[in-house]
Amino acid sequence: MVRLALRTGLRWKLSAAIALVGALVAIALSLVVHNAARHSMLDNSRDVQVERLNFTQKIFESTSRLQFGAKIDDPALPEPLRREVAENERATYLQDTGETAPEVWAATPLSDGRVLSMHDRFPDRFAVLDDLDQALLIGSTAVVVGGCALGVLVGGRLSKRLRKAAAAAGKLADGDTSVRIRDEVGGRVRDETDDLAWAVDAMSDALQERIEAERRVTADIAHELRTPVTGLLTAAELLPPGRPSELVRDRAQALRTLVEDVLEVARLDGYAERAELQDVALGEFVTRRVRALDPDIKIDVVRDSEATTDPRRLERILGNLIANAARHGKPPIEVTVEGRVLRVRDHGPGFPEALLREGPSRFRTGSSDRAGRGHGLGLTIAAGQARVLGARLTFRNADELTDGSTGAISVLWLPENAPTSTGSFPVIHLPDR
Repeated sequence: MVRLALRTGLRWKLSAAIALVGALVAIALSLVVHNAARHSMLDNSRDVQVERLNFTQKIFESTSRLQFGAKIDDPALPEPLRREVAENERATYLQDTGETAPEVWAATPLSDGRVLSMHDRFPDRFAVLDDLDQALLIGSTAVVVGGCALGVLVGGRLSKRLRKAAAAAGKLADGDTSVRIRDEVGGRVRDETDDLAWAVDAMSDALQERIEAERRVTADIAHELRTPVTGLLTAAELLPPGRPSELVRDRAQALRTLVEDVLEVARLDGYAERAELQDVALGEFVTRRVRALDPDIKIDVVRDSEATTDPRRLERILGNLIANAARHGKPPIEVTVEGRVLRVRDHGPGFPEALLREGPSRFRTGSSDRAGRGHGLGLTIAAGQARVLGARLTFRNADELTDGSTGAISVLWLPENAPTSTGSFPVIHLPDR
């Protein structure tokens, strides 16, 4: 079952809430005022009709003349009013059809047993209700519109602060540890947004301190292992020829490579590396370096270009990408140069979903096979070196081929201008397509 989520801004939600509450309050007050005014007018009309009846009765008893349209024994007298007068009671009666102004009756018994009555609608008096209703409608509309404007103003300010906080948190998640959410949010009035910003900044500082501590510990351990591993490798070279000696030398060399990779990752994590720039003809450079690594790799220079970059770091990136393709993919491996864009492709199963989603991570290869399949440092180092070069490194999988394989594609985008600092461009991981 698919649930559709409607995304709306905070300002509109707050504006709608204020407008709804304002509308409900305006409607309730309008009904109360309307009913109170109507009851007051009805009571006043009854009193006026009773006074006119009393005046008419006095004139009739003294002069036998009727005033104000009064009648004797009116056949149209409402039955409830007739019953009240029959008990020698002066009474009033309201006859309201809801279409016109209410008709107000007043009746009183005379001394000879007849009934003196009179009735009137007072249309001018009740016409005031129409003006009152119009005024209430205009006032209610003004309240709703004002509530909407207030909601947009207040909600817009709060929404803007939250969007700034979200944008700053996104930069922080991308690795920009210099961002402080409380500075991005700004504002003179302290509210819950500032509390959230301070909490996130505190959490970021704590995580950064922990990551830095772990980086230092890793670097220290790798540095301390460097000397004994070098001694172990030297001692292994002195062993007599044979299969056991070859195994010892091979494992010692693998351990030394691991220690060197860990030290390189620690240096890259410290953001202290700087590129030593030279002008490089990419087509010739890539062809020569790739041929030295593996003559069987297919090289295609679509369009040659010159770039100002660090040749040593560029060679390191190419070597790691090719090594990853040879270790985890299938031949043929293809390297393409198209201007400042370098592509390395294999024809294997492609990158694992975790790498496409989260990017390369140390000591994670995406394979359950831990025997001789690497330590997950190659792509991590390649991404770190690309950052030092101010380049952009992307990973994706190729379209599925006829044999069922997809192939992994690594693309290195060298910048047009020489990098001025580390971290000029992010590492981007593209999904399958």
